[in-house]
Amino acid sequence: MIWTIIQLVISGIAMGFVYALIGIEYTLIYNASGVLNFSHDKMVSLGAYIYAGMFVLGLGWNSVVSAIASLLLMAVFGILVAYLIFIPLRKQKSMIFTIMATIMFGKVIMEGACLIWGGNAFTIPDFMSGTYQIGNAVISKSNLFLIIAAIVIVALLQFYLQKTKPGKAMRCVAQNRTAASIVGIDVNRNMAITIAISTVICCCIGILVVPLYNVSSTMSNMVGLKGFAAGVLGGFGYMPGCIAGGLVLGIVENIASMILPSVYKDVVAFVLLVAFLLFRPQGLLGKKNK
Repeated sequence: MIWTIIQLVISGIAMGFVYALIGIEYTLIYNASGVLNFSHDKMVSLGAYIYAGMFVLGLGWNSVVSAIASLLLMAVFGILVAYLIFIPLRKQKSMIFTIMATIMFGKVIMEGACLIWGGNAFTIPDFMSGTYQIGNAVISKSNLFLIIAAIVIVALLQFYLQKTKPGKAMRCVAQNRTAASIVGIDVNRNMAITIAISTVICCCIGILVVPLYNVSSTMSNMVGLKGFAAGVLGGFGYMPGCIAGGLVLGIVENIASMILPSVYKDVVAFVLLVAFLLFRPQGLLGKKNK
């Protein structure tokens, strides 16, 4: 029993970091522009398509070079999206317009991906396959790699935000866009950088989940919803809260699979979401509004 729990906790931590990274992506764009990006799950799928479909399987490049090329391409895509969509959207007075716009943008992304790579799901053979034996627990290499990669991504992002001049400017914009503009920060340029970082994170998630899901237009639908739930659980708009919410959600839903039938595993996330919205809307680490 104890080894089964250890195995479930480790896999839960791996998925929890996926949810946390998606929650962070939500937070970055929301803090920078005030726009809720409901196309982020499609950007995750697009990152997986570019990595697996274009570079690894299409051009035959190795995994490392393909990953670097995918991240660079997604960064350029993020800058274009920032100036063409997200920066103009922040001027809209109603949040419903921005939400609908990002949802439709996600549809456009996936229709374009299906036109280029087809509608059939595919994967990379033997990509991060195999397992490790820890006592009687069997841990997949993909889960361990995912945990390590996610920790590195979070650490690099924290270093960027806390120690670099552009990162500090990003935090200023997140606090007050008007005040940041008054003191000389180019808000639009800062937003473009933030959204580029966000799309790079989406690409990282897409690459990391390729061993877990087949590359398809629907591969990240449920992961995207759970990432939003993780952000709410931890405290929406607060990066450490996204990490805490993601880890709690990943571990709880995995442990729940010991009690509930596996078909109900996805329900756990949304039951927790509703419960927190009712009884603690500020989330685990969020501050209560006075």
